[in-house]
Amino acid sequence: MSFELRGVSVRYSPVLPQLALSDVTLSIAQGEQVALIGPSGAGKTTLLHTFAFARQLDGGSLRALDAEPWGLSSSGRHALRSRIFLAPQTPPLPPRQRVVTAVLAGRLPQWSLYKALTSLFKPSDPQAAYDALAKFDLQDKLYARVDRLSGGERQRCSLARLLVSNAQALLVDEPLSALDPALARQTLDVLQQEASARRATLVCSLHQVELALAHFPRIVGLRAGRVVFDAPRDAVSEQMIAALYQQAGRDREPPASAGAEPGIVAGRGLASGCY
Repeated sequence: MSFELRGVSVRYSPVLPQLALSDVTLSIAQGEQVALIGPSGAGKTTLLHTFAFARQLDGGSLRALDAEPWGLSSSGRHALRSRIFLAPQTPPLPPRQRVVTAVLAGRLPQWSLYKALTSLFKPSDPQAAYDALAKFDLQDKLYARVDRLSGGERQRCSLARLLVSNAQALLVDEPLSALDPALARQTLDVLQQEASARRATLVCSLHQVELALAHFPRIVGLRAGRVVFDAPRDAVSEQMIAALYQQAGRDREPPASAGAEPGIVAGRGLASGCY
């Protein structure tokens, strides 16, 4: 089992009483590919961070990769985190860094401090970075500076980090928000092919409901921090989608894209470099 949550509650902040997740029970098996959908503020980003134990629990229990992370020592949690890749919606890429260096940072959890430092000056495996970028049609940006990339290029550069990592669980938050429809479909194809090839678990939050239904065999709908439904895509009806996005007694269309959810506090230490 990759992830197992039992009655999990998580607050937006230790100093605020509001819950970002409330009594969530959810299990995801190794190798599954799951899409998280729901309106902005539903708890999708918080759920991904909870899977990666970037957020402390305020109730319930979590098992990740057959371990209980909050029962481990700090060094034990760090070792477990090296097997998980969390890709945030806004890539944490240093603006003056070369793309090749930014991509190879996906291997930082496996490197010694010496190798990490030397790779800053002489990239240790530029071919691996090139091959990862090529899957997103970004190979010509290998030695470009990050601050010269467009928003969509930065997003795909961040995902190229995932390809060079050796993570067993891939947690991806809104990877399509800066991409046109053709690039969005290509990006999902690359992520799913990579997950299948390494038999890794893929959990992806999406605002593009039609793409979630077209690409993912299992759909989890979140609203107000709770799981509204958890079903195979063939069992997800238009009525279920409409109810998920209903607001103030009126149905509204699922948004095409949206920003990060409120209240997410960054931490430190995952392969993505996001905390």
